[in-house]
Amino acid sequence: MESEASTTAKTDNSNKIPHGNMQKALAKTLDKLLDYEDVETLGDDEDEDDVGTILRGSKGNSKVQKKARTKGPIDLYFAKSAAKDIARWMHDAAIPFNAVNYPSFQVMVEFGQFGIGIKAPSFHEVRVPLLNEEVAEVKNSLNSYEEEWEKYGCSIMGNGWTDKKQRTLINFLVNSTKGTVFMESVNASEYSKTSDKMYELLNRFVERVGETNVVQVVTDNASNCVLTGKLLETKCPHLYWTPCAAHCLDLMLEDIGKILKIHNAIKRAVTLNGYIYIRPGVVNMLRRFTGERELIRPAVTRFATAFLTLQRIHKHKVNLRKMFTSEEWTKSKWAKELSGKKVYSIVMMPTF
Repeated sequence: MESEASTTAKTDNSNKIPHGNMQKALAKTLDKLLDYEDVETLGDDEDEDDVGTILRGSKGNSKVQKKARTKGPIDLYFAKSAAKDIARWMHDAAIPFNAVNYPSFQVMVEFGQFGIGIKAPSFHEVRVPLLNEEVAEVKNSLNSYEEEWEKYGCSIMGNGWTDKKQRTLINFLVNSTKGTVFMESVNASEYSKTSDKMYELLNRFVERVGETNVVQVVTDNASNCVLTGKLLETKCPHLYWTPCAAHCLDLMLEDIGKILKIHNAIKRAVTLNGYIYIRPGVVNMLRRFTGERELIRPAVTRFATAFLTLQRIHKHKVNLRKMFTSEEWTKSKWAKELSGKKVYSIVMMPTF
């Protein structure tokens, strides 16, 4: 026997409601419902046991399982409205667009199937209890990684970099067959160049992970890191210090860049790029001749950037010569400038 509220809902849905009055009619219907959870509209062949169960995954993500039902025009209307509201919230909060690619985003969207009665977390809940719960779950998940370290061994990796405040920061990570775990970021501005202090820092992480578990320590090739690696190998005979391969390649590019002919080529490329990219009119002209392609190709390090930019200039050398010999350039104000003539001579060199 159906309840009075369910009967009322079916009667209202059976009437033809103009699109403009749809939301008002739905609001009136919802006001008549005494309990959102007790009036879940079920089909003739559905049981309440089949509707909405929450399962906790191994990583603490909530997954929603709900029996599929036939969707009508109203579902389509509200689906589009919900998507628009989610997008508007992301725009207002300046959330990166690639956040929708996270699996947790889809879990959150599926959670919305529980209906209008669901209550969003408050600022305090997100900031304190829910955050603490997430931290606790992450720490618990590390247990499986630590078991892997004990069983197969692991590598400690130190990645140093300089931030906008010119501070030397070192990120420490632990890598194993199960994956990579971030441990800590350390401000080493005061002692990054001192081998004794660096040894103390690395040794602290070795002991933290477990001396018997660490098989390898990876750092860059700075002289203090080389000495630090030797000290670690002396203390722990089973441990190996390994120089970072990416840093090795970067140092090789730096040395290659010191060769006279290559040094001059890089210097001319810097002059060419510097002239073009500080003049919006010349940049627009360049893009017309290169098919919207850029000459500068940024990379992780400045030495890699220099060689990638040389590669890009070499690829578009014909287009560059067409640009600097075109009527658009020769009649422009830039062709009459001293710096413009210098750049023109670089592009038109036989060895360009």
